[in-house]
Amino acid sequence: MLGREQLQHLLSAPLAASPADETEIVVLAADDALTRFANSGIHQNVYERNAEVRVRAVVGRRSGVVVTNRLDPPALTDAVAQATAIARLQPENPDFPGLPEPQAIAPLHPFAEATAAYSPAQRARAVRAVCDLAVERGLTASGAFSTGVRELAVANSKGLFAYQASTRAHFTTVILGEDSSGYAERAATDVQALDVEALGREAIERALRGRQPQTVAPGEYRVVLEPYAVAEMLDYLAYIGLGALALQEGRSFLCGRLGQPVAAAAVSLWDDGHDPRGLPQAFDFEGVPKQRVELISQGVARGVVYDRETAAKEGRASTGHALPAPNTLGPLPGNLFLAPGNAGREELLRGLDRGLWVTRFWYVNVVHPLHTILTGMTRDGTFLVEHGEVVGPVRNLRFTTSVLDALASVEAISREAIVLPNWFGGDVVPALLVGRFRFTGITEF
Repeated sequence: MLGREQLQHLLSAPLAASPADETEIVVLAADDALTRFANSGIHQNVYERNAEVRVRAVVGRRSGVVVTNRLDPPALTDAVAQATAIARLQPENPDFPGLPEPQAIAPLHPFAEATAAYSPAQRARAVRAVCDLAVERGLTASGAFSTGVRELAVANSKGLFAYQASTRAHFTTVILGEDSSGYAERAATDVQALDVEALGREAIERALRGRQPQTVAPGEYRVVLEPYAVAEMLDYLAYIGLGALALQEGRSFLCGRLGQPVAAAAVSLWDDGHDPRGLPQAFDFEGVPKQRVELISQGVARGVVYDRETAAKEGRASTGHALPAPNTLGPLPGNLFLAPGNAGREELLRGLDRGLWVTRFWYVNVVHPLHTILTGMTRDGTFLVEHGEVVGPVRNLRFTTSVLDALASVEAISREAIVLPNWFGGDVVPALLVGRFRFTGITEF
């Protein structure tokens, strides 16, 4: 680790010497270790130490960005000079509000010594346990187990300096049979919160139950979506419409719908980078503290997330959701929470007289962002349910459906929620019993 003091000292000189009107330096440093396995054996152990330095120079309302992975003072000084030269060649951005002043950031410590100290031998023992369990049942295990330390520092020429060190552990596995597969995944700040063997058993159980799948006809079904599928759905919902830029450009499904019902009353969705139950992050890539943002509250659309530029257009404050510059996506949620309900697994099943149990999705694409229509495939465990009982596995299906239609038909929510990584942070999500979900095709496996 570089540490707060070393980074603050390292960045102060190039900021002070910058020829630009305003300058920002963002450092994302990581020590990442990964154990990858396939065919029920470890085939790769990787350790990487790297740092990405992103310099943004501002001249008037023009901005230039340079990215390097060198941290020595001459390289930083050169990056600042290059970013300034680039800025002078750019068109003016009349919406640019300037870099932020320093703000108080609530203390947050998403750092676990056990994760930072976790060794290759410890990861190997955990992976071996999963592989042995799979082999005992005539199955094949593959997947990855990673642990790492990350440091994020944001400094600018207005005196802002924000720093956070965090740890993350992530385990994912796919268990393969001759005609079936099973899946399990979790993420955590503290590796001790991951029961890798239990995750292996979870995936193995799905693979065993998925043998000899039958075909069911496409159509509209009532479904239970496990948290893996729910998280995928919500991540795409956030990407296509829960950021302020999408709303301001008229391409969000929330256009004209804020304050109106968009989901079932049981559905509440928010973003909170400070909640320790997820994968916390105290501030964004502009050094602005993250705020809790209510996105959907009891089914009613309440808001979107903002960075400084989108907030300035509406005369409001940033919610702390800026991505690294240059950024054409605008602000996006990175710490999603879907409110749990009070149903257990058996209660969700009892809610299906005839329907499907879906483990997860893959190969998902956006069809129509304004209507929140996604298409993709089921994978690693899709089952037919009749009279509240799983009666057998089915071949994977293609879905083409609206996320909001699915959320509007939510009938029950599990009390248990799990932590999964997303593109920019992490999700904490339960399972859902959904009354309407449209499948449009079938596969041969």
